[in-house]
Amino acid sequence: MNKFYVAFFFMVHIGCSIAQNSTGFFGKIVDSKTQNPLGFVVVSIQNTTLMQLTKEDGNFSFDSVPTGNILLLVHSQGFKDGLYPVEITEGQMLDLGTITLEEDQSTEQQNSIITLIESDFGEDNSSSESTSGLLQSSRDAFLQAAAFNWGQARFRVRGLDSEHSTMMINGVSMNKIYDGRPQWGEWGGLNDALRNQEFTLGTAPSDYTFGGILGTQEINTRASIYRPGSRISFSSTNTNYSWRTMATHASGMNSRGWAFVVSAGKRWAEEGYFEGTNYDANSFFISLEKKLSEKHSLNLTALYTPNSRAKNSPNTAEVTQLTNVKYNSYWGFQDGEKRNARIKTIEEPTIILNHYFKINDKINLNSSVMYQFGTIANSNIDYQNANSPDPTYYRKMPSYYSSLYAPDNGEFSGAFTPDYENAEKSKAEFLANSQIDWTALYQANQNPVLDANGTITGYEPTKSKYVLYEDQVEDETAVATTNLSAQLSENIFLNAGASLKKLKSHNSQKLLDLLGGSYFEDIDAFYSGNQSQSDLNNPDRQVVVGDTYGYNYNYFANTVEAFTQFKFTYSKVDFYLAQNFSRADYQREGLYKNGIYETNSFGKSEKVAFENFGFKAGFNLKISGKQLVTFNAAHLTKAPSLKNTFANSRLNNAIVDGIESENISSLDASYVYRSPKLKARLTAYYSLIKNATQISFFYAEGIFDDGAGYLNTDAFVSQTLTQLNKKNLGAEFSLEYQLSQTFKTTFSAAFGEYTYDSNPQVTLTNDAEATPENTSPVFDFGTASLKNYKQAGMPQRAYSLGIEYRDPKYWWISANVNYLTNSYIDISPISRTEIFYRNPASGFNFPEATEERAAVLLKQEEFDPTMLLNLVGGKSWRIYGKNVGVFASINNVLDVTYKTGGYEQARNANFRQINQDVSSGTPSFGPKYFYGYGRTYFVNLYINL
Repeated sequence: MNKFYVAFFFMVHIGCSIAQNSTGFFGKIVDSKTQNPLGFVVVSIQNTTLMQLTKEDGNFSFDSVPTGNILLLVHSQGFKDGLYPVEITEGQMLDLGTITLEEDQSTEQQNSIITLIESDFGEDNSSSESTSGLLQSSRDAFLQAAAFNWGQARFRVRGLDSEHSTMMINGVSMNKIYDGRPQWGEWGGLNDALRNQEFTLGTAPSDYTFGGILGTQEINTRASIYRPGSRISFSSTNTNYSWRTMATHASGMNSRGWAFVVSAGKRWAEEGYFEGTNYDANSFFISLEKKLSEKHSLNLTALYTPNSRAKNSPNTAEVTQLTNVKYNSYWGFQDGEKRNARIKTIEEPTIILNHYFKINDKINLNSSVMYQFGTIANSNIDYQNANSPDPTYYRKMPSYYSSLYAPDNGEFSGAFTPDYENAEKSKAEFLANSQIDWTALYQANQNPVLDANGTITGYEPTKSKYVLYEDQVEDETAVATTNLSAQLSENIFLNAGASLKKLKSHNSQKLLDLLGGSYFEDIDAFYSGNQSQSDLNNPDRQVVVGDTYGYNYNYFANTVEAFTQFKFTYSKVDFYLAQNFSRADYQREGLYKNGIYETNSFGKSEKVAFENFGFKAGFNLKISGKQLVTFNAAHLTKAPSLKNTFANSRLNNAIVDGIESENISSLDASYVYRSPKLKARLTAYYSLIKNATQISFFYAEGIFDDGAGYLNTDAFVSQTLTQLNKKNLGAEFSLEYQLSQTFKTTFSAAFGEYTYDSNPQVTLTNDAEATPENTSPVFDFGTASLKNYKQAGMPQRAYSLGIEYRDPKYWWISANVNYLTNSYIDISPISRTEIFYRNPASGFNFPEATEERAAVLLKQEEFDPTMLLNLVGGKSWRIYGKNVGVFASINNVLDVTYKTGGYEQARNANFRQINQDVSSGTPSFGPKYFYGYGRTYFVNLYINL
């Protein structure tokens, strides 16, 4: 017995000695309002690899922690990050007690910026270039400013559009093969269901993909990671839509291994901020998970977000001066109701099945399959042998008469001969009829019925001169991915993945409304004979509602991508190495034998394929627990988008001559400082994009080939730029300082210099010049002198200063002053070619085309700087055990008018025409501009059950 007691006390002594020698800390995380424990909260020691999740009861514990001063970072979706200084003493386990996390009401701002990322100024089917949606999940102060304060001016981080980012849901890339960009409308209105996000900036490593040079965003919809509960919200705004309601419920994982999340929402407006812009959107989401065993789990996610919104027009300065910045030429009254001719509709359901396989404690495998199908469509008015229905058509505007010149004699410019009398009449007519006249379109499609006295008693349908149609894209996309994450040793981690994506895209023109007529001819009225036929296999078709006409073809595309990434983590430095391989092949299949291109429009084109490689590396140097230096570098090649591979895909199979992959290089370096009171980041970056290709379409007058004569007067042409280089360099700075427990100030600055870095090759394709012998009427315009011109579409400099007050009684308010500058208009490349100066009559340069005058005419317009004041606030309450809150924001409080973008019209395509137009003082073909919102508000009321 004595021996037993000796052994027992010896073991107790050893156990106590071990406990006393443990070095670390422990604690518990709870919700500050409910005091309920928070499970699955990320608790980490800053600038180390030490990290764990809290247990379901909110407890956590770290042992074997290095001694000294550390910073403990606590992070959970929907709560403010907590950063706490802790002093670790050798041989002691420090009890941190209860740590409370406060609800992050600023996440409600995600609901307000959805109106920004849905704005799509393009006239084709491309996705929005705005990067605001990409930045929602970031807690970085600079990126918060970029998304919430600068996003309304279409600011792009580092001057890059979203095709250089990778947007993922459950490991599946959502970037479109067509243009390389995410289509935000496919998951719009599901903010609450899609809040579990991870974000990396630039080429920083992602666990899910190699990524682009802008960053990656991973949205995780695995049902078991959602915090159980329900949420209902109702919002009002005066931006794209007027009202929105959402409801979301998460069950959590039950004892039988099932978990589910459901969410639904609706957004609508009879008229948005701009005139005639109605909006209607529904959103549905479900995520269902079955835990098969401790190692295997299946998750099914389905999203369905049908939506339609009316577009608003870009306008010349003349149109805006006669009307206002909210003026929209795309609508008119029909039977007392506003009807917009240009509606964008998105209806693309998405289904994703994930298999989560926990091979062991150090290796995880996530495999996914996705199927997406549906339609993206853009409507417009088509017309034959009739005048343009556009109320702002240049011949209807006063400037058409006030900018008249007498015909020149081929050598000298004609005299200025303005017709001010007709200009005044035109002005009065426009102001009286400044919208689409739907009634007149219906009457043009019908013949009057007369009685015996010659009185009109009604109208009967006849061949339509005007119809409403839509450009329709019906996509079927199938994706299979697999992603492996493994801890190879204490300091080495591996991420590897592969994906296969297949696309079949049916592109056509569909007739929606005969506008009172009986049929429409499937011809191109600009041509005659066989050339006028859309499909020689079915000539002289009379089409009715629901028929396809004009163009009809398929795209086929296959992409394969694989990557590996090794991360090495040590006490003072982390570094990584990553590489990827990708292959893309594209093919067009013409379903019509177009009369202009008899021999190369019907059937399948040759396949064009691109093989690409990418490499990136970087390191984090941990100066201390508060200070960090990072460096990232990448070099990769990237296949051109499907959109920019075929020169004129609507009509023929021609592939852009000499097309090749883009060549991209990127560097960035950052200094990061984080303490409980002060957070700061300073980053310098550089990127170079080489060999880009861009295709655009427009009407042009007075353009000509290499000296042989006119291409065509008033021709619709396709312009292709190749060997286009872009250089982006700049710096980012952000500072966040906690002045006291209730006051915080922030400052962010972006300083960029985004220019074209080459003189690209310019070719124009003019369908009117096509013949059976010349199936590719391409005219070489040589190089366009674009080098050192500014890239357009975003402010290149931006500054934000903010102050925030957060009261202990759970209300807060903040104000931000933002200054945005160095934003430029999109220039016309053909106006910067040598042919621009050449007189088509003589083959020699215009005598008045001096360098001095050209410098004035071709100077790139810089938009005026913009000062925007934004106010944001919120309040939450605990009522009968439920969390109720309200969020409100007012953007552009001072109601400042500002331009967010614009482009030079290319219709006047030679020096004399532009010079005469500008010299008149009232140009007919001045630049067209887009304007930002004036004073807008967003109010959201929510309840968490």
